[in-house]
Amino acid sequence: MRRAILPILALSLAIPASLALAAPGGKQAAQINPELAAAVASPLRDKDRPRDQYRKPAETLAFFQVAPDMKVGEYAPGGEWYSRLLGLYLGPKGKLVGLYFDPTSGAFSEASQKGIREGAAKYPAEIANWSGIPAERFSALTLDAVPAGEKGTFDRILIMRMMHNLLRWDIADREVKAMRDLLRPDGMIGIEQHRAKADAPFSYTDGSKGYLREKDVIAFMEMNGFSFVGRSAANANPRDPANWPNGVWTLPPNLRDATEADKPRLQAIGESDRMTLLFRKRV
Repeated sequence: MRRAILPILALSLAIPASLALAAPGGKQAAQINPELAAAVASPLRDKDRPRDQYRKPAETLAFFQVAPDMKVGEYAPGGEWYSRLLGLYLGPKGKLVGLYFDPTSGAFSEASQKGIREGAAKYPAEIANWSGIPAERFSALTLDAVPAGEKGTFDRILIMRMMHNLLRWDIADREVKAMRDLLRPDGMIGIEQHRAKADAPFSYTDGSKGYLREKDVIAFMEMNGFSFVGRSAANANPRDPANWPNGVWTLPPNLRDATEADKPRLQAIGESDRMTLLFRKRV
């Protein structure tokens, strides 16, 4: 069952002066470095670019303080969109590692376990194909088989629109613990997640609809050894009422079960309202 959420104790940490973060309640924007801007502008991303207006990749990665020479874990890679950009950005000087679910967690069928392991095995070659950067610049692992030498070596781990699945599959604790072990003492996790209204009932925010309450995500991470650094409004969408009976997948890009008559209205709303949160490993 999903863990009970405890009252939140907000912790404030010092932020490097070289990067302006949107701290809790703040409105400052993160600075985008030239290498990140160049990766976002790469012609290899031409088919990805239409979604930039909703996913704000430059602003998001800048807020997460992802530098081009860092070792970064992409948790639960979901296809080309973020993987290609991360490969372009980190491939030349950094290290990109695909982090895949623990297949033995009990949440996956035998066929799914096989698919998870196959996905990890082919990740480096896929990123190389999508980015044009040699496969040896990339690697991947499943969280049930973390080599001892990998622990404590990651600068950042990114969890993009996946927390709802971890919670509804009841594997969030073990997956986040494994990721925490991978991070350096000052390493951080960046989370982008579909955001429910603050007063939405638990029956709507248990993960099954895709939306979570921001306060619950913060409390969960704090209970699992992280300090809340700050939030960004980069992926906010106030047009999303976040109350769709069939969940977040009603909106673009899925438009699940939408009639032709409904599609113009849904497309005008755009993609979901999303929280963008940063957490530092607590030691």
